[in-house]
Amino acid sequence: MGAVKTKRMPRAVREQQMLDAAVEIFGRRGYMAASMDEIAELAGVSKPLVYLYLNSKDDLFTACIRREAQALVAAVRSGIGPDQSADRQLWDGLLAFFAHTGAHPLSWSVLHLQARTHGETFAAEVTAMREEIVAFVTQLIVVAAREAHRDPDLPEREVAGLAEALVGAAESLASWANASESVTPRQAAATLMNFAWAGLSDLMRGNAWNPPTA
Repeated sequence: MGAVKTKRMPRAVREQQMLDAAVEIFGRRGYMAASMDEIAELAGVSKPLVYLYLNSKDDLFTACIRREAQALVAAVRSGIGPDQSADRQLWDGLLAFFAHTGAHPLSWSVLHLQARTHGETFAAEVTAMREEIVAFVTQLIVVAAREAHRDPDLPEREVAGLAEALVGAAESLASWANASESVTPRQAAATLMNFAWAGLSDLMRGNAWNPPTA
């Protein structure tokens, strides 16, 4: 195979092309099976140029994780109107989440499957993204619960576990939806909303379920 000829373009643009190609290869083939040759060929650049810009396969994978994580968080945040009711904010956030993961299945594969299983450094990048989303969801639920209880001092720890469970369910449901061609982002969001909101609504009204004493 001859050397890849490349047109001159701004470094930032070229780097995004490399990341686009890397996300596709990593998402389809997995981190271990992906090769820098494949990534360079798909990006339309030489392999030495990929190394020049992004140093190593590990650094390239880390850059992919960071970019895709930032894009997902931004999509969720931008999908929520701050002046909406609590249930509408949660719905809009879930819909934005499933719309993004559904539109970018290879990106979601990199974040949810590949990054978690190929070393602590990669997993830590995803954990940072997840913590940001959990904190965001926690705050949404806290505000709604405090309003429902008319209690401005309701501690966040009361709902932090709910946020963790909700985000975990969304992650699993996104992978299921991406594997099911008939499931739309709206259907996935409605499934989780129906599962979660009934319980959250009761909790916010003070109607918590209590385990049996014996």
